[in-house]
Amino acid sequence: MKIAIVGASGAVGQEFLRVLEQRNFPIDELLLFGSSRSAGKVYKFRGEEIVVKELKHNDDFKGVDIAFTSAGAGTSKEFAETITKHGAVMIDNSSAFRMDNDVPLVVPEVNGEDAKIRPRGIIANPNCTTIQMVVALKPIEEISHIKNVHVSTYQAASGAGAAAMDELAHQYEQIINNEKPTVSKFAYQLAYNVIPQVDVFTDNLYTKEEMKMFNETRKIMHSDIKVSAMCVRVPVMRAHSESTWIETENPISVAQAREAFSKANGVVLMDEPQDKVYPMPLDIAGKDPVFVGRIRKDLCNDNGLTFWTVSDQIKKGAALNAVQIAEYLIKENAL
Repeated sequence: MKIAIVGASGAVGQEFLRVLEQRNFPIDELLLFGSSRSAGKVYKFRGEEIVVKELKHNDDFKGVDIAFTSAGAGTSKEFAETITKHGAVMIDNSSAFRMDNDVPLVVPEVNGEDAKIRPRGIIANPNCTTIQMVVALKPIEEISHIKNVHVSTYQAASGAGAAAMDELAHQYEQIINNEKPTVSKFAYQLAYNVIPQVDVFTDNLYTKEEMKMFNETRKIMHSDIKVSAMCVRVPVMRAHSESTWIETENPISVAQAREAFSKANGVVLMDEPQDKVYPMPLDIAGKDPVFVGRIRKDLCNDNGLTFWTVSDQIKKGAALNAVQIAEYLIKENAL
């Protein structure tokens, strides 16, 4: 297998390197690409040093089987044809193609088979908040159709990249030293604060991030499900949390939900409230699954359930999900 990573120097690109090594992904040759600023950087993979090449419109992708791209929507759109023209499958982590009808939007635990039909040779990786949510929704949907979802997200600084993580840590240092905190990656200071805005606002007063959760969930689940989201940035370094309320066509008991979560692919049940056991980002950062806890009946709706999820959005919400798509294609002989 000849594999390429585009955007190798970014937070997700670096996570790709770690995930591919951790999962012993079958690679005969690995190519790394980046911007002119990143070109020439050297990264180690399985004991070998690999030099980052500048991404250009040429034949560098000839012979590549799978290209993992995470360099932003603009780069993905500009270079998609260059990357795929020799037959490489492009698994794209940006928002560039997610809602295109001829590009599958895939979470392997939910709709892996969609990855087999890719007219343009592109598979889109969903938004991190959507991935986490649909992995948890899938086992419930198998019991009774989910009609409505209300979700509040608690999104870590890492969702905005490595520079945002550095800024959060630096802000705490500056505040401790009685200095004015530097603010550049977010609209406001994140340290000791929460910001009820992730991405820009749209005409309906929801942000683009919140609308991604509405639109992407329907596409992934092939469903008329409705999602109303409130996305919030919190001063956590890594791993997103989500508080989710769902309404199903038929009532589902807490016991049924727990059993479904305990058997679900990609889900870990962590729900022992009497012992204060529930998922928290401090514990979940760096782990693969979606962790679920605080499962309760909704006191406002007989057909409602509410639960809490935590997942590492750089792993499952980005690099890991893309690698799992590739693993699915290999297993199904669908490359």
